Amino acid sequence: MMMNRRAFSTALLAGAAASLVSTRGMAATTPPVKARNVVLVHGLFADGSCWSEVIPRLQAAGLNVTSVQNPLTTLPEAVASAQRVLDRQDGPTVLVGHSFSGMIVTEAGVHPNVSALVYVAARAPDADEDYTALAKTYPTPPASAGIVFDGDEGRLGEEAFLRDFAGDLPEAKAKVLYAVQQPFQKQLLAGKTSHAAWRSKPSYYAVSTEDRTINPDLERFMAKRMGATTIEVKASHLALISQPDAIARLILDAARQSS
Repeated sequence: MMMNRRAFSTALLAGAAASLVSTRGMAATTPPVKARNVVLVHGLFADGSCWSEVIPRLQAAGLNVTSVQNPLTTLPEAVASAQRVLDRQDGPTVLVGHSFSGMIVTEAGVHPNVSALVYVAARAPDADEDYTALAKTYPTPPASAGIVFDGDEGRLGEEAFLRDFAGDLPEAKAKVLYAVQQPFQKQLLAGKTSHAAWRSKPSYYAVSTEDRTINPDLERFMAKRMGATTIEVKASHLALISQPDAIARLILDAARQSS
């Protein structure tokens, strides 16, 4: 049975409350930040609630946080959804993308409100680059075989989701995330970025060393190519949930360095 977003939020309430113990310590030791806004964008097989572990940590540090609901239809529509949120920000903003939404960060990151970019196990193409062709130069990650299409609508099958997407999460939690994954349109995968914001904006990258959805060596290549401040996290593709302290610290570093 699919779980709606309200039910999912209720299910995560206890975990979010528990995480405040960590966020209080983070708020007490974090130096002042220059960018007060953070915009988070989710990728495939997820919705905006996938940032639920990172958000309270950032809020405890005094940041204004917004999680975009990516429509997962076409790349231009997905970019437009992020741009509308960026338009509402007052002052410097750190734009953060996970997984596929690295495409969105790369394109929408040229927005004048964006002061820094953060990629979390994310795609980071160059302008007009064929990301699919780039990815094929590395061994294919296991999760790719688990994508199921119903016509033009795609999703990740349960076995692949639990093993290859969320492999380091407790099974019960991974099943909740599986229940709320949003389907994507096949046309989304055909999109190419026309800009590469990382060529002109400070960039940060979190590599997931145990990633079975994007090849970790491909992540390392993209991070090195953009000259990103890079961390490596021993985590599945969902480091933002299994290692939220590390991801929040990286975002805070980007906020502190923003101009």
